[in-house]
Amino acid sequence: MCGVVGIVSNSPVNQMLYDALLLLQHRGQDAAGIATTQGNSFFMHKANGLVRDVFRTRNMRSLPGNSGIGHVRYPTAGSSSSEEEAQPFYVNAPFGITLAHNGNLTNAEQLKIELFKNDRRHINTNSDTEVLLNVLAHELQEATTGYSLDTAALFKAVASVHKRVRGSYAIVSQISGFGLLAFRDPFGIRPLCLGINETDKGNEYMVASESVALEGLGFRFVRDVAPGEAVFIDNDGQLFEQQCADHPTLNACAFEFVYLARPDSVIDGASVYATRLKMGEFLAEKIRTQFKDGEIDVVMPIPDSSRPAAMELALKLNIQYREGFIKNRYIGRTFIMPGQSQRKKSVRQKLNAIGAEFKGKVVLLVDDSIVRGTTSREIVQMAREAGAKKVIFASAAPPVMYPNVYGIDMPTRDELIAHGRTNEEICREITADALVYQDIDAMKRAISEVNPALKKFEASCFDGDYVTGDITREYLDRIEAARNAPAILGDDIVRSQLNLNLSRAE
Repeated sequence: MCGVVGIVSNSPVNQMLYDALLLLQHRGQDAAGIATTQGNSFFMHKANGLVRDVFRTRNMRSLPGNSGIGHVRYPTAGSSSSEEEAQPFYVNAPFGITLAHNGNLTNAEQLKIELFKNDRRHINTNSDTEVLLNVLAHELQEATTGYSLDTAALFKAVASVHKRVRGSYAIVSQISGFGLLAFRDPFGIRPLCLGINETDKGNEYMVASESVALEGLGFRFVRDVAPGEAVFIDNDGQLFEQQCADHPTLNACAFEFVYLARPDSVIDGASVYATRLKMGEFLAEKIRTQFKDGEIDVVMPIPDSSRPAAMELALKLNIQYREGFIKNRYIGRTFIMPGQSQRKKSVRQKLNAIGAEFKGKVVLLVDDSIVRGTTSREIVQMAREAGAKKVIFASAAPPVMYPNVYGIDMPTRDELIAHGRTNEEICREITADALVYQDIDAMKRAISEVNPALKKFEASCFDGDYVTGDITREYLDRIEAARNAPAILGDDIVRSQLNLNLSRAE
């Protein structure tokens, strides 16, 4: 999960890109980057850290131009937090391209070999974004004649990318001297939307991971980019659109609605806030069948993502709703912190309990999901220490039982508390008195009732169904080995091994 944005404007875009990345900061706190274009030149600055820390006044002044892209990074399966892997990436041939990517390629290793052996392109990092950039560059070179580039060749190149690349991807890129290109994978897993700002000087366009970024900058939401579709805005501000995939299908990521996206965003026609209210409503129906009236004294959310679900649940059950935990706004989202020890340490720095709201009460704690269980266990203990008589834990999402390979940091089975455990065993692990999970069908229904056009979902972490059709047990084993290898061997050794494999492939 990362955040991407691209803007074509009538005025300098550096400040707009910065502001958009602030609005997308929840999607990644590991690194940030901006690349702009002026004439035929690119200007780029990127580094590890939050947006506010990466960009200083001197950095902003070095980013001229009326067109640009931005990215906030959140490390995914097997990736490192190396600054050299911050995005955007750049390649100088065939035209000069910068690219930023939200998602995860499931055939990245095979593509690295193809690029080295067949396309004669060298990959310098472990990032699959660099792989995707080089595939796009190669296909652009194949689709064009000489130095000319038209929209037909551009869309042909994207169609070829779709045929070679597997996994999830939402892309923003700039092609030097031509314009801004954005496209989405044929399964529509990662979100991408289009906005417009109509000015006296002409139309300005913006593409972003979430609609909240558009609205925050005064752009009018136009629509979501369709699965497999490419959108191109040339340097004159002309918009071109074309479907580039043979058989696209929309499989919106369910975890975007559960946790990842901001509640004030609309993704694929469904309000994130409304879907979370529905999740609370359906969870209330399940809790009503398991607990007697008056057995629960108070409902409390684990701030912030679970608040809509908890409010609706309390309303449906006619139970008092209280804010029992106060959140420190200056601690990062624990789910997307790179290390397990850092996640555990940050929980008590992030949340503080209000003792008066817990003392002597049977408390129903509502969270958006339970992934590793580290946060849940600490929160249950905090509730007990604050004086709770009994702690019931409810998850607005089903058990996270399987690895996610499409850009969410839950790649190893051993890290998932629900993998191979019963509900009773999970309840003991998090030290709660009772545990209630949302049903998978109810979660999907909560989204589809908000937008009936959404009928299929990427919900592999809940149901084990990988929509791209290329995920095997052997693949998951390799992902887990790659994730563990840097901690054991060091990144340099892993990279050396990759280079050796490429040499053998030749």
